[in-house]
Amino acid sequence: MNKGQWILIASATVLFAILYFGFDTKPSKQKTIEKQRAGSLTSTDINSMLVDAKAKLPAQASASVMALEGSLEKAVQDSSKLEAYKSLSSLWYQLEKLGIAGYYAEKVAEIAKTEEAWSIAGTTYSICLQREQEDKIRRFCTDQAIQALEKAASLNPGNIQHKVNLALVYTENPPKDTPMKGILMLRDLNEQNPDNVLVLTQLGRLAIKTAQFDRAVERLSKAVELEPSNKMATCLLAQAYEGLGDAAKANDFKKKCEKLPGN
Repeated sequence: MNKGQWILIASATVLFAILYFGFDTKPSKQKTIEKQRAGSLTSTDINSMLVDAKAKLPAQASASVMALEGSLEKAVQDSSKLEAYKSLSSLWYQLEKLGIAGYYAEKVAEIAKTEEAWSIAGTTYSICLQREQEDKIRRFCTDQAIQALEKAASLNPGNIQHKVNLALVYTENPPKDTPMKGILMLRDLNEQNPDNVLVLTQLGRLAIKTAQFDRAVERLSKAVELEPSNKMATCLLAQAYEGLGDAAKANDFKKKCEKLPGN
């Protein structure tokens, strides 16, 4: 994967763990068995995904995958394996198989052991979660995104981006027993960092999604006030005012959105 592609994945907007309180009452033997089962499930999932994806590839793409897998098999040094994993992640990303792309990005992170590498792996899995419809793949990408982003956050606890991305994973695929987990994480981040534009923008986006347009305007207006050049916050503010039925302000911010650089 070339530098531009890695930057693209790293900067994709998608997606900090809240610790549960209480004592861990599971015996160590039971925890070991559960850990082994979890690892087995992940291995089974990715192997199944690879088999299914390869069976549907056109001839040229299949040849490219086989060539890169051949390079990986021949790789002896970590540096060679690293490049092979990056190339495989890039190729599968281009083929729109985000779960597999995330798997190889995770392999990169296991070797590189850097905050950036774990962040890229987590972000790739997060994009998979947003785009995939199949439950099995969504569960796989959810679990792996959480693990990768937690590792990125542990390497740099002060980087709020990792915590926001992690919260967004939970909002995209909420746990059944704690469906508000992601939202509560973002609110907690907002309380700790009331002037953080990223947190305000994501809370505003989610407020629009749930038709809480007045709350969206409140948060997005503050984000734009703090950072007038923020395109996402400005564009979302136009949507929020449109939701409130304020056509004049919606049009005003839509024009500002169009003038700002960026996607």
